[in-house]
Amino acid sequence: MNMLFFLIPVALFLGALGLFAFMWSLKNGQYEDMDGAAWRALDDGDDKPCGRGQVGKG
Repeated sequence: MNMLFFLIPVALFLGALGLFAFMWSLKNGQYEDMDGAAWRALDDGDDKPCGRGQVGKG
């Protein structure tokens, strides 16, 4: 029973901290460009020119 007096405030604090972090990320625009990040993860960057005199990636 004594352990609950410790664990309940810790759980409430961690929940409030997570809610605060989520609200901060919403305010700072972390979820603005969801499609762009997905396309950047799939892009391998091979469509860029190699440079002068190079045939391929060496």
